[in-house]
Amino acid sequence: MKSGWFTLFSVAVVSLLVLTACGGGSTSTSGGAPTAKPAAAKTGDAKVGEAKFQGTCASCHGPDAKGLPGLGKDLTVSEFFKGLSDADAVAFVMKGRPSTDPANTAGVDMPPKGGNPALSEQDLYDIIAYMRTLQK
Repeated sequence: MKSGWFTLFSVAVVSLLVLTACGGGSTSTSGGAPTAKPAAAKTGDAKVGEAKFQGTCASCHGPDAKGLPGLGKDLTVSEFFKGLSDADAVAFVMKGRPSTDPANTAGVDMPPKGGNPALSEQDLYDIIAYMRTLQK
């Protein structure tokens, strides 16, 4: 009888330790996987973005972002651009838009990263921050 009680006690302690180790530290409120803290929204530096815009985007959108005939759209009044969050704008520029896309109203390709594969995601956030300063 003494060994039965000890065995039962040992199983209970081990079970409690396993449950504590598996469930401890979870920040989930629904009993599922631990809830991760939301990532901070990325931001850009408009001053840095201005130079990057002039070096890549201005060739189609003009140095003042007002567009060039037959090339890029006027970004200062673009409702499409105004309606995008910074993250969505970066995703759009990363992907680009071919001229065959029905939503492309310029009739020319918007190449991924504006045709500059060297641009990083942070570079694009900087460019978007600069472009926001030009919106009307």
